Amino acid sequence: MSDSASTWVSTSMPYLKPRENGRPDAWSAEAAARGGKGTQRIAHAGEVPAPPDVADLLGIVAGDPVVVRRRIIELDGEPCELTDTYYPCDIARGTPLAETGKIRGGAVTLLARLGHIGVRVREDVTARMPDADEREILHLTSDEPVLRLSRVTLDREDRPVQADMMVMPARRQQLRYEIRIG
Repeated sequence: MSDSASTWVSTSMPYLKPRENGRPDAWSAEAAARGGKGTQRIAHAGEVPAPPDVADLLGIVAGDPVVVRRRIIELDGEPCELTDTYYPCDIARGTPLAETGKIRGGAVTLLARLGHIGVRVREDVTARMPDADEREILHLTSDEPVLRLSRVTLDREDRPVQADMMVMPARRQQLRYEIRIG
C-alpha cells in the first residue's frame, strides 16, 4: 500500500494473545515500536443491554446484559480509533473489565488469568460513513468514510468470550491479514 507515514498498517495477532508479566498492552507496544505513543481513554465501562449485532456475535439475546469497555484509542494524543469491547456478564461482572481503570497487560491478559483463552477469532470488515459522534471524536470531515471491524473471540469450547466493535478512519488504515496454513 501507500508509503505515506499517515497510513497505519495493522495486524490483529498481537491483540489476541495474552502478554507476558510486566509487558505493556499490545497497542502501547505497537505504537512505541513505530516511534509513537499509543494511549487509550476509557469513556465508559459497565453493564449495558447487548445491541443486536453484539448479541449475534456473543450468541445471546439482544438486550441481555453484557459488560462493555468503550475506549477512544489515541496515537500521539490524536484519536485514531473507537473501540467497544463486550464481554458476557458471567465472565466480566465484578472484574476490572467492568471498571474504567487501566488493565495491566491488557484485557486479553486478564481474560487468560481468569481462564478464558481465545483460540479462534472471526473478523468482518465493512466500510461506511461515520455517524455524527464518530465524525466529531475522530476529527473527520463530512465526506470521510470509516472502516468498521467486528471481531469475536472464541475459546476451546467455541464459546464467545469477547466481541469487539472498532471504528477507524479509512484513509489512515491498512488492515493486514497473514494466514498460516498447515
